[in-house]
Order: sequence, then C-alpha cells, then structure tokens
Amino acid sequence: MASHRKSRPTGVRVAGIRTPALATAALTSVALLSQTAHATPSDDRPTLEEVQKKVDDLYRQAGSATEKYNAAKEKTSKQRKKVDGLLDDVARRTQKLNDARDELGSFASAQYRTGASVPETATLLLADSPQDYFDQNQLMDRLTGRQKSVVDDYVTQQSETMKKRREATESLETLTASQNDLRTAKATVQKKLATARELLSELTAEEKARLAAIEKKKQEEAERKAAELAKKQEAERERQAEAARKQESGTGSPGTSTGTGSSGPSTPETSNGTQAEKAIAFARAQIGKPYVWGATGPGSYDCSGLTQAAWKAAGVTLPRVTYDQVNAGTTVPVSQAQPGDLVFFYDDISHVGLYIGDGMMIHAPKPGAYVREESIFYDGESSIYSVVRPA
Repeated sequence: MASHRKSRPTGVRVAGIRTPALATAALTSVALLSQTAHATPSDDRPTLEEVQKKVDDLYRQAGSATEKYNAAKEKTSKQRKKVDGLLDDVARRTQKLNDARDELGSFASAQYRTGASVPETATLLLADSPQDYFDQNQLMDRLTGRQKSVVDDYVTQQSETMKKRREATESLETLTASQNDLRTAKATVQKKLATARELLSELTAEEKARLAAIEKKKQEEAERKAAELAKKQEAERERQAEAARKQESGTGSPGTSTGTGSSGPSTPETSNGTQAEKAIAFARAQIGKPYVWGATGPGSYDCSGLTQAAWKAAGVTLPRVTYDQVNAGTTVPVSQAQPGDLVFFYDDISHVGLYIGDGMMIHAPKPGAYVREESIFYDGESSIYSVVRPA
C-alpha cells in the first residue's frame, strides 16, 4: 500500500534544523557578504614596500624639519643674547638718565638757595662787600656752565636711551618670530616621527621580519657599491703613484697629470690629513650613541650635530645646519672623496655624514638608530647630493 506521507524537502541541517533550499541560498549570500566585508580593508591596506617607502619619506621629512629646527634654535639663541645685551644697555642708560635728572634737580635747588634768580642790583645790595659780590658771580658762572653741560648730557642720554629701547623692542619682536618658527619646526618633526611610528606599529611580526630582510638586502647592495668605489679609489691612487715614480725617474712625459681634473685629488697627508684624522677619531668614539634630533652631544647627536662636533674636535668650526655646512668647504666629486670629507644627501640637503674612506662614513642616521658606520650608498647612489672638503 502506497505511503501517503509527503516527501521532505531537500536542504541542509543547521543546528539540528533542516532548512529549505531558499534559506540555504540566503545563508550562503550572507556568508559571502560577510567574507567580502572582512576582505575589503585588507585589499585597501598598503603593501609592505609602500609602508617602507612612506616611513623612509617621513624620516627624511623629519630630518629636513630637524635642520629647520636647528636653524631656528640657533637664530633664537643669538637673538636672545642680543635682546639681553640691549636690555642691559637700556638699564645702564636709564640709570645714567636718572643720575643726570637728579643732578639737574640739585642745581635747581642750589640756584634757589643762592638766589640766582635775583637781579644783579639786589644781589649787590645783599652782598656784604664788593668781594662777596665778585665771589657770588664767579660761583654762578661756574654753576651755569656746569648746568649747561649736565643738561646737554641729559638730553643725549635721553635720546640714546629711547633709541636703545626701540632697538630692544624690535629685537624682542624678532625673537618672538624665531621662537614661533622653532615651535613650528619642532611640531613638524614630532608629527612626522609619530606618523612613522604608527605605521610601523601596525605591521605584523611577519611583515616586520620581511621588512628587516628588505633592509638587509638594501644594505648589502650599498656595501657592494662602497667596495666598488674603494677599488676605483685605490686604482686611482696607484695610477698617481706610478705617474709620480715615472716623473721622478725622468721617464714620464712633461706635464703628466697626477689626478683627475685640474689638480687631481689630494691625499689626507697633503691637505688637512691631521685634522681629518682627529675628526674621524672623534666620530668613531661616538659610535653607539643615540640619534636625537636637535642634539649636539655629548650623549646624543643628530646628523649635523655630529659632523660639527667632529670637526670642532679637530679645531675647525663648522656651521650648525646641513645647508650651511654644505658651503663650508670645497666641493669634490664622489670618486675623489677623502677621509674627513662631508657627504650630503637629498635635494633638500637634509642629511650629512663624515666620510672615513672605502665608500664608508660615520653618521647619525635617524630617530631610533645610533651613530654608526655605514656605506655612503645606504639610500642609493642617487641620494648623494655632494661631497665637501671642509676648509
């Protein structure tokens, strides 16, 4: 006998309940939409290479802002000293002005006491004798001459004091502007560094490991280029030495050049060798100390603070900031760089290192890093702006 029970509709069991095919399709759509919603942010997330480029750009921008901060800080310091000097000068002149005013007051009292305003005839009558009258007139003549001198001095002091006060006011306004520039540059540096730290903090452990691997590969390439430069420089030195030997023995032709260019590269021994050695020795002693923007030592440095301190140890005064240091010597080609030379980076000249030979330098790289030896090609050959030999 045939069964009258209806067949069960096909579907899937969810939590012990069979669902119809339509419900199954709806659940599938919801699941797909949910997956898509979770996948979208991942698709929009920047690649690791993009993050690295963004972080590097932020550090470079922070470096540029740091040099602006250094310049504003130096200007503020000089302006503050000028203001202090002017205010001291105003105080001294004000005291002299007060002294002159007091002296004028004393003369006025003396005139009143001696009756200087009394007519001559009355004065004669008041005098006990012609000699008394003569003595009184002489005294008044002297008082009048002295009083005139005091009045002239008072007017001069008053004019000079007012002038110095105006100068002090103008210098205070300039100081205020410099302080505003200082605060702006400081805020810019802090903002760039905070953004860089935030980007790095969002990386997973795996991404950080990959980033470290990319950085290591980059350093290896930089060291390879440094080794190539060292070989070229060594070959050039040997060529020059051979040319010099031939010239001494008379086998060389007259006018043989001993270098590239008009005078050729000089060696540390023939230029500023002793000073360069002192600068390098100082820089080496700072290796391992932290980079701190705006710092000039002795416990920490930024890039230009380190090069300034190194050459100061050698008896040479360099300006504070990179875009002034770049003009503090003779520019030479990278191929002719010598130990002690300054290597500048980027179009905005926002970084500098101290060349130590063989394509290497000592520099304070960036926040979070320490003073170290590194290839001058650490950020690619195109990042090198110029090489300068300090005067």
